Amino acid sequence: MHNFHIPVMGIGFTVDTPVKVAHLGISSVISLLDDILIEKMREFYCNKFEIPYQEISNKVEDFRAKRITTYLNTIDKIVKDKFTELKNSASELGKEFEKYLELLPDISPIKQKFIEFQQDVHKKKDNLQWILNNLTVGDIDVNIMTKLDKSNYLNGEIQPVEFNDAHAALRGFANSNLNSSVVLSAGMNPRLYAYFEKLNDFYPDENGFLKKKIILKVSDYRSAIIQGKFFAKKGLWVSEYRIESGLNCGGHAFPTQGYLMGPILEEFKNNRSELIKSTFELYTASLTALQRTCPQQPPSIKITAQGGVGTHEEHEFLLNYYQLNSIGWGSPFLLVPEVVNVDNHTLQLLSDAKEKDLYLSNTSPLGVPFNTLRSNTKDIEKQEWINSGKPGSPCPKKYGAINMEGLCTGSRQYQRTKIKELDALNLNEADYKKAFDKITVKSCICVGLGTTPLLVNDLDIKVEGLAVSVCPGPNLAYFDKVVSLKEMVDHIYGRTNLLRENNRPNMFVNELVLYLNYLTTDINDAEKPLSAKQIDYYKNFKENLLKGIGYYFSLVENLGEANCSINLDLLQKYKQDLDNLIIN
Repeated sequence: MHNFHIPVMGIGFTVDTPVKVAHLGISSVISLLDDILIEKMREFYCNKFEIPYQEISNKVEDFRAKRITTYLNTIDKIVKDKFTELKNSASELGKEFEKYLELLPDISPIKQKFIEFQQDVHKKKDNLQWILNNLTVGDIDVNIMTKLDKSNYLNGEIQPVEFNDAHAALRGFANSNLNSSVVLSAGMNPRLYAYFEKLNDFYPDENGFLKKKIILKVSDYRSAIIQGKFFAKKGLWVSEYRIESGLNCGGHAFPTQGYLMGPILEEFKNNRSELIKSTFELYTASLTALQRTCPQQPPSIKITAQGGVGTHEEHEFLLNYYQLNSIGWGSPFLLVPEVVNVDNHTLQLLSDAKEKDLYLSNTSPLGVPFNTLRSNTKDIEKQEWINSGKPGSPCPKKYGAINMEGLCTGSRQYQRTKIKELDALNLNEADYKKAFDKITVKSCICVGLGTTPLLVNDLDIKVEGLAVSVCPGPNLAYFDKVVSLKEMVDHIYGRTNLLRENNRPNMFVNELVLYLNYLTTDINDAEKPLSAKQIDYYKNFKENLLKGIGYYFSLVENLGEANCSINLDLLQKYKQDLDNLIIN
């Protein structure tokens, strides 16, 4: 129905977004990390829609997977009921039916047919029936961060690997009624990937239909083809490669070694046929060996992208020039409380945020750069604990307890231990402070990122508290007001403009600046003198950025500055800055 989707945001921001948009044909993604939050949200929605509710306590065998399955089935039921109600109201032009059609892109055949329906009284009944036959719900997709796959214990004994966090989440999705996709992010987890082989819904049925599909979030073509082939050798098909900018995105950032979004998208465009051909050969060979149904033609593959898109022109350029199937709009939707869960205080911070307020931090316990909003209440709480002499979080949920010591680096227990070790070193004041800050910068984001739906819906927060973590991408700086779903969709499709009045650079140029700043900061922060290995790394990084800039110059030369909205003067300026960067 639409050529945009709403990616997963944090843990709680989009935990119930499908209830709000799926019946309107818009696809979105639920995080499966926090089964405690998921159980609370299931109880909330069961009460709201008068669905029988029975608690799944943590005493129940395989409770994590069962909580996830039951929640997804509840969401699925609510969406289907809302969609049926929407269709039943069509003959009277019900509010939700009209909203569905209003939101569609103007080029949509369904929207065109609705205009015809309104104008031609003689074909009214036939046109309405055609519209109803072609309406579909948005996908209720789920996200699993593959790194967050800690082992779990029962009565002091480690449980089998299938009870690991990510494994249980995957099983919970696989056992649900959904016909949708799991989005795998944060890198490759071969052990988790191998577990897919035990889940029948990911294999084609006798008609070649895939009830459950796999989406890989990737940062470059090489990663896509390696992972795609890994799955294909197991008789599993990757139905979508979701390309995300390494730095110009929300949440955790996974920077490449200077490979920019434009050249990456070009590589996918040029090699799409080869990607399909090479994976399909392995796929069919594996299905044949497994004596499973083997399709004669490759199942469909989508190539999508997200990270930093902010205008209708950029949206259309990505779709048309790179031949993409959909574009992810994430951070701007944090200003749409009709769609995502954002408490009032955080919503005000987000709408007021400027470029200086959005930065890449070391807050995440995963050891991965993390996009952060200044003055978020979780960071304020963290500093208050430090000031009181009790740094670190109580760590009530332990989803981030994945290091070798079985602790989360944001936890009070971990930080207390490391500070004691630091105290024993008798360092000078400056070195001590540097080491102390490196320990205490970590925050309990697995709680903070899931708090907002509890605050918004007035649910129990005894475990979580009031503090909120939020992780918008840099692109949010150019949006400055709270808007409705219709206003945001109209902005995406060029029917209105929500950007604040300033000179926003093109998304590709923005990403280039982020990479240039990232490289410069990394070099400046590195201990001197640099090793030969570091020098090679930084020089390769710089060379890749220069190649990316060269690609953009060629793009402008071939298409014209207006057609790809890339400012040549800015491009030249940043090339000069890069040329002047000395690495030795």
